Amino acid sequence: MYNKVIFIGNLGRDPEVRQLEGGVKVGRFPIATNESYKDKTGEWQQRTEWHDIVVWRHLAERAERDFKKGSLVFVEGKLTHRKWQDNEGNNRYSTEVVAQIVRPL
Repeated sequence: MYNKVIFIGNLGRDPEVRQLEGGVKVGRFPIATNESYKDKTGEWQQRTEWHDIVVWRHLAERAERDFKKGSLVFVEGKLTHRKWQDNEGNNRYSTEVVAQIVRPL
C-alpha cells in the first residue's frame, strides 16, 4: 500500500503554529493549486483547489519561520481523514495532508 501526495501551490494565509503539551509544535496552513483547461467553447478556464496542510515538529518551525501568505511551496506527504464533533455535537469530517517534506520555492 502507498499513500503519497505532492503539491506545488501558494499559501492562502500565514501558517498557524501552536505548541502542544510536552513542547511539540504543530502547524496548519492552506495551499491553493491551479489547473487550466479549455471548456467546450474553447475558452480557457482556471480551477483552484484548496488543500489543508498539517506540519509537525521541525517542519512546523520551518513553516513558521519561512512561509508567508502567497509563498510558493513544495509539499510532499500523506492524505489523512479525521472525524470530529463540533460544539453542537454534529459529526464533522476533514481531509488533510500531513506533510513529510516542505520547501519554499
